[in-house]
Amino acid sequence: MGVHASAASRAARPPPLLAGARRVPDRRFADERYAGLRASPPEGCVPVDWGRFALTCERPGRTLLDAVAGTVAEIRREHAVVMNSLGVEKPDEWFDADSKDGYAAEIVAHLVLMAAHRARLLGYGRKDVVRLLDAAGVE
Repeated sequence: MGVHASAASRAARPPPLLAGARRVPDRRFADERYAGLRASPPEGCVPVDWGRFALTCERPGRTLLDAVAGTVAEIRREHAVVMNSLGVEKPDEWFDADSKDGYAAEIVAHLVLMAAHRARLLGYGRKDVVRLLDAAGVE
């Protein structure tokens, strides 16, 4: 799995940050704000330069979503960096839908991270997003 750091929108005024978090508007790999994460990434993750800061990771978890959630939470807690995608180029391409750990699971994790990031930029909170998931029948 690959995870990508958050980039705040320059066009919209984002909501206030959580305590201890910081915005990272410049996603270039060498940006000094990623120095700690580059020097000490989570176990099983390697920083990579894909024209922007990214990590490739092999992490434990019952499912891919579980592994992504643990990785994103650790990065946010330890480095105050919000990860906002898995870097999937074409999330509308869907195959391998019969496995919780295949490409389809990567797409789900990517879309959920992007949706959470964009909802935050628009001023929606956790309760708003969870209410939508509940209404959609996610159990």
